[in-house]
Parts: sequence; C-alpha cells; structure tokens
Amino acid sequence: MTVKVRFAPSPTGKIHVGNVRTALVNWLFARQQQGEFILRLDDTDRERSTEEFADLIRTDLTWLGLNWDDCFRQSDRMEKYDTAAEKLKAEGRLYPCFETAVELDLKRKIKLGQGKPPVYDRAALSMSEEQIEKYRKEGRRPHWRFRLDLPARVEWEDLVKGHQSFDLDSLSDPILIREDGSYLYTLPSVVDDIEYGITHIMRGEDHATNSAVQTQIFEALGGKTPAYAHFSLLTGKGGEGLSKRFGTASIESYREEEGLEPMAINSLLARLGSNVDVEPFTSLEPLIESFDFSSYSRSTAKFDAHDLEVLNAKILHMTDYEQVKDRAEMSGVSKALWETLRPNLSRLRDVQDWAKLVNGPLTPIIENKDFIAKALELLPEGELDETSWKAWTTAVKDATGAKGKALFLPLRQAVTGMDHGPEMGPLLPLIGRDKLEARLRGETG
Repeated sequence: MTVKVRFAPSPTGKIHVGNVRTALVNWLFARQQQGEFILRLDDTDRERSTEEFADLIRTDLTWLGLNWDDCFRQSDRMEKYDTAAEKLKAEGRLYPCFETAVELDLKRKIKLGQGKPPVYDRAALSMSEEQIEKYRKEGRRPHWRFRLDLPARVEWEDLVKGHQSFDLDSLSDPILIREDGSYLYTLPSVVDDIEYGITHIMRGEDHATNSAVQTQIFEALGGKTPAYAHFSLLTGKGGEGLSKRFGTASIESYREEEGLEPMAINSLLARLGSNVDVEPFTSLEPLIESFDFSSYSRSTAKFDAHDLEVLNAKILHMTDYEQVKDRAEMSGVSKALWETLRPNLSRLRDVQDWAKLVNGPLTPIIENKDFIAKALELLPEGELDETSWKAWTTAVKDATGAKGKALFLPLRQAVTGMDHGPEMGPLLPLIGRDKLEARLRGETG
C-alpha cells in the first residue's frame, strides 16, 4: 500500500505555526514511508477564499521545504461534490431542513433547559409535501443534513490518541450543504479523500468528532475510511489559541519580518508535543528518520516564539558556507568571513552589519590615544594571520603592563568600533594591515 496523506488549508488567511505543524507531520510521515503528500486547497468558502492567500500558502510551504506531489483546489471539483450529494439525496441520507438559524437556536435552548443534549430532533424528516411547498413559497431555502445511521458507535485505533470511541446518538445530523447551496468542509473532504486514495488523515484533536461522523459518510459513498492520527492542539505560551485570520504567529511574518531560518520552524514543530528533545537541524532528513507517532503526547503542546529565536541562532552556528553563500544576505561575504562571523549571528540578515567590522565603514573608538599609539608601534610586521592577535596583545601587555579587560577592550574598540564581537584572532587577517593601521590612527573607514 502506498501511503497517501494530504494537507488541506483554506486560503482564507495566512497559515500559522499550528497549521504548519499539521502539514509537517503529514509530510514527514509521507517521506518516511516513501508515500505521497498532497496539497489540497479547501476554497469552497467563496467569500473569504482568495488567490492571494492560496499563493501565500504555496510560498510558505516551499520556503519550509515541504514540497508536494500533487496539488488541487476544491473549487475546480464542484461537479464531483454535486454528484455525491445527489447520490446521498437519492438514498435518503441527505435531507432538506427549512428551520432558520433563530428557530434552531431556540430548539437548542429548550433542550439545554430540559437538561438534554442539544441534538437536532430530525423534525425535517417528518415534514409533509405541503409544508415543504409552503416554506418554498415563503422564500425559504433548505440546508441539507446527513442522516446518521443510528444507533451507532464509531471506534478506531488512533495512531496518536489510542483507542477512540464515539456515540453518534449524542450528535446532531451534520449540515453538509448551506442554504445558499455552498458546501461545508465535510462532504467535499470525504469525496476528495476517496478519489485520491488518502490512506491516513492526520490533523488536530479538535477534528476527532468530525472523524467519527465522516466515517459514516465514507461508508455511504462506498469509500474506505483512512487511518486516523489526531495530534494535540498547539496553543500559545499562555494557552491562547492560534488564529490564521488575525495572522497570529504566521509563517510569512517569521520569514519576512523576523528573518528566521525555515529549519528553525521545522526543528521546533516536528518535536513539539512529543517526548523527543527539540534539537537544531539544518535539513529535514533527520526529522524524517526520527518521526514516530508513539512519541507524541496527548497533552496540549505550547508554542513559545523564544524557542524559535534560540534554535535559529544555533542553526546558523551550524550552517556551512556552501549552504548560504548564494543568498542575498551574503553579498560580499567570503567563506573565511562567514566562519569568523557565524558564531555571533542570531539572524542571517545581521551578517552585513557584522561584515562592516572587516569591510567598513566604521568609526574607531579610541579613549586612550597614547595606549593605542603604542599598540600601533607594536603591531607585528609582515602579513597578518590568526596568530598575530596573540603575538600583538602579548607585546602590548609586556610594554604597557595592561592585562585582561584593560588590554583587550581598548584594542577591540579601536579595531572594530565595538566592545564585543567575533574572535579577534581570525578577524585581523580579514581586516588587513592597511585598514588596521588606519583605524589605530583613528581614521574612519
């Protein structure tokens, strides 16, 4: 059996880390099993779905390295859903309901007031043709509900949450088609999963009840129910929900505004909520190899943006020059300069600021002119190399008696215009003798 999974975002907003965690676990499992990862754009919400958000979803996934084997949008498949709906109508599994939102709300309140679960009473099933015709003449348009086959208990072995059991008698017949004729998520999703041969549905635990209902829709349409894996929900550090509608922790913001590396996001989200330690990785391969359903906890996983900051810095410190040399941020940065600056980076975009230590321009900081003048005299002759710094500071120490911070800080400030930064040993030969001497003379450049 070829494993086939899908990530099915709605192009109604920017995807956030919660959405991407779902995409990532699907992608990792598919690649581990040498299966297929399908991107499905659930754009049946005609009012809110936009091409701009669809493009942004593809951009975000591509940036993260989560390539797909097939991609389609539900708006191109309406005939498929219409055919499935007609089949269910003909078999009596999809039935029209004319209650208004106000009437349904009143029914729910009465049930709750009686101490009963607010389950739809199926009153529409007993409507006469005369009642239906009366509603139509009033201008009422029906919404359509899927008639659950009751009594029924749906059970499955969830790959994350273990044994799951749902009593469908406690659920209302789900609405599959709205009054305006548009489809809710449920029916198109099942139709697509059947046609594309989806073998595993992996998503948040908030969809577990939907999965129980969809099991009967799979059966009604003659399809095989996929295996289920419901992951714990991802919340913010304080337990707050993540909303793509308001751009909370959006992938675009981390890419464009924060300047993070994609592997910082992948490294965190792949292990978040599992019993495996979060580690910095520069590629997806180790995450593919280590993916294991049994490692994931049933408890809510909390996302802390600070963890991304830490991982991002560690990943840059591990990154080879060949991996970044062609990126725009690296213009004018040599391999030797990269290896010198790399331990100080928390964002790749900062490399140009650090590169000014070598390329300039910068203004030297010289507070003790006599001390720096003496240091200039003691600068080792010949071509500077990584041993020059030690030889130079030793000579200055012997001549002036300065040591520790009193020795190293004035020299660093004069050479780099800063009181902190990369190791001076490899920095000196990159700056070069002419520029170094000019700075020790107090010249800006």
